[in-house]
Amino acid sequence: MIWEQSFIELAPLTRGFHLITSELLAQAPDLKHCEVGLLHLFIQHTSASLAVNENADPDVRGDLERHFNVMVPERAPHYEHVLEGPDDMPAHIKNVLVGPSLTLPVRQGRLALGTWQGLYLCEHRDNAGVRRIVATLQGRW
Repeated sequence: MIWEQSFIELAPLTRGFHLITSELLAQAPDLKHCEVGLLHLFIQHTSASLAVNENADPDVRGDLERHFNVMVPERAPHYEHVLEGPDDMPAHIKNVLVGPSLTLPVRQGRLALGTWQGLYLCEHRDNAGVRRIVATLQGRW
């Protein structure tokens, strides 16, 4: 059994749902020797999220962004946390809805994702900075 951990930094991205599978795997612990295991990803921010979803049609990412903006609008009159801009409180709510982490199966040196699945950074702020993710791999070599 082995444990390995690394930090992944993603350059600032625009608000929206971004397919980041390749970029994450390039910086994540090396999966190729892991016969069976789990890769846990945790984003160290409260205004962005991680998700697994459609990896082929970019319309899905656009539809998700539009739906979330309808579901969690900016400038809602009941928000009290407004000092950091109109997109901040909605970003926190979206983070709670989507979540800050993923636990993914590893099999024979690769993520065991479905054919149409990819990893998303869900960026909920208009002008976010670098996003940092803790990647922890545990498994049997």
